[in-house]
Parts: sequence; structure tokens; C-alpha cells
Amino acid sequence: MLKLDRYLLGDFVQSFLATLIVLLVVSVGGVLVDILGNIADGRLPAKLLFSQLGLQFIAYLPLILPLALMLGLLLAVARLYRDSEMAVITAIGVGPRRLLRPLLMLVVPVVALVGACSLWLGPWAGRVAEQMIIEANRSVLMAGLEPGRFTQLPNGGVVYLSSISPDGTQLGRVFLQRQKDDRLEVVSAAGGRMFFEGARQRFLELDDGHQVEGPVAGGLDYRLATFARNDVALPDGAQTRTGDDPELMPTTQLFGDDRPEAQAQLHRRLAPPLIALAFALLTVPLGRSSPRQQRYGRMMLALMAYMVGTNLMFIGSGWIANGKIPPALGLWWLTLPLLALAIWMYARDGRLGRPKGARA
Repeated sequence: MLKLDRYLLGDFVQSFLATLIVLLVVSVGGVLVDILGNIADGRLPAKLLFSQLGLQFIAYLPLILPLALMLGLLLAVARLYRDSEMAVITAIGVGPRRLLRPLLMLVVPVVALVGACSLWLGPWAGRVAEQMIIEANRSVLMAGLEPGRFTQLPNGGVVYLSSISPDGTQLGRVFLQRQKDDRLEVVSAAGGRMFFEGARQRFLELDDGHQVEGPVAGGLDYRLATFARNDVALPDGAQTRTGDDPELMPTTQLFGDDRPEAQAQLHRRLAPPLIALAFALLTVPLGRSSPRQQRYGRMMLALMAYMVGTNLMFIGSGWIANGKIPPALGLWWLTLPLLALAIWMYARDGRLGRPKGARA
């Protein structure tokens, strides 16, 4: 590798990694808020916080990586022009087209990673996350209830379990305290189990117990009851999806699925690597500037172009799912013209190395 290529590649990689770290830190806030909201509502066990966070990040990488690649390369190219390094490079007979080699040394692996995340890792992460949620919803242990300790419920109640079976379904002696409006309820039972109604509704079935109910503010209005069975509602589990959901299906299965939703999901997975390649090539012509020219105007233009491109990708996949455009057309009307425009602008930018009137 030539020293110039090594220098440019190092500059591109450093800028890309710095931008990627910033975007990941910013993105983790939004993902974390959604997960913590589900945990606070009792729909998701707290033990799944980090696993769900990691799996959801894999699903978001096809959107984060192209943006980090574009902004990182744009910053690096703009710095070359701002510090007059590009002028020096051009003076020795190396024009913008010469940037293609070190550029592709970074772009090709990143585009391959985007394709892997979009076509394989993202759907796999979605399936694993859904399976973990389904198993957690059917286990008292994963629902946050542990034997031998008082556990705060999301609805304000407190529950104590003396023991839990290894599979997390059968309970030993149970103590439960909860408040309903201005009434306080205390329940004790000899045992119980967890059961379900529908896909998400979870209940604790308490057997052979007593229930005492009285006013919170004090008074003599107390009620004592003995029951053979008492069902206590737990917070609904997180919403889960079935195995035939196109978002969870492997990409190889989508090729043979004629449903519009499946074809829309297929084209939505094929588009990110092509969009990443197109915007990476656009950074060289967009990054050209004079040493005194502000660089943030070009960056805002590139960011707006990326937002328009990704929004068109989502809108186009919705059109395919709704039958407004044929699956054969897919998102090629977006990705191929964008890629052709990027190649044309990059090739046109190479004229910088050949002044007017120069002969070949």
C-alpha cells in the first residue's frame, strides 16, 4: 500500500469511527427509553434489559452505519480541502479520482457489514429477541418474582413467594399486598401458579388462602374472606409477533413468499447496502470546498439527502406492502438512480486533476 493511500485510509477510518461512536451514543438513548418504558410497565423483565438493548442495536445498524460512513467521510474529505492538503495532492498529479482506492478500502467492508446486518443479523436478532420475550412472559422467575424476597409490582403492589419450581410456573406460599383506589388488600395463599389468557394477559392463580381488605385512611370497614382459588392479574406481557411475520422471517424465505408484505420487507433489506455505497461515493464531490468556505452547509445538505433517501425507502416499502407499486419494481426506482447519480458525480469530480486546455 502506498504511503498516500495509507495516510488517507487512516484519516477516513478515524473520522468514520468517531462519527459512529457519536451516533451510537445518541441512538442508545432512544432505544433505552423504549425498553425501560416496557420494564416500568411490567411488560418486560428487567433481566432482559441488556440483551434486548444489544439485539435491537443490531437491527438498527443498517440505518446507523450508512449515516456514520457518509458523515465520517464527508468530514475527512472536507478537512483535506480546508487544510489545503487536497491542493497539495492535486499539485503532484493526484486528483479526486485517486481517492477511490483508499475510499473503497473502508467503504467495501462497511457496506458488506451493512448487508450482513440487513439481510441476516437483523432478522436473526429480531427472532431471538421475540423468543426471549415469549419465554420470559411464561416464567415467574423472568417476570422478576424471586423466592424468599419481597418484590415490588409495577402497579404498586408487593408480593412475596416462599419458593418457585425450577421451571418457574409453580409457586409455594404466597403473600400479596396491593391497593385498589382507597382500599388496601392483603392476600396469603398456600400455593399457586402462573397461567395465561390470550397472548399477553398473565395471571397468578392462588390456592387455599385468605384475603383481608380495608380502608387505606383507617376505619372499621374491613372484610375477611377465605378462598379456594383467587386469580391476581399481572401486567400484560410485551407484544410479541408470530413466526410468519415478514420482519422476523429469514431473507431466503422472503424470496419465495408472494405476499406483498414479505416482498416489501425483502426490498427493505436489499436497499441499505446500496444506499450506503451511493452516499459514500457522494461524499467526495460534496466535500469539495475552498479553505475559507464553511463546511457545515455541505454537511447539512448531505444529512438532508440521507434523511430523504431513508424516508423514501420506508415509504416505498409501505407502497409495496399496500399494493400501490408492483413487487417487481420494488425499491429499484430509488436505489439504482441514486447509485447512478453518485457514480456520475464522483466521475465528474475527477476533472479537478485536469486543468482547462490540458491535453492527454
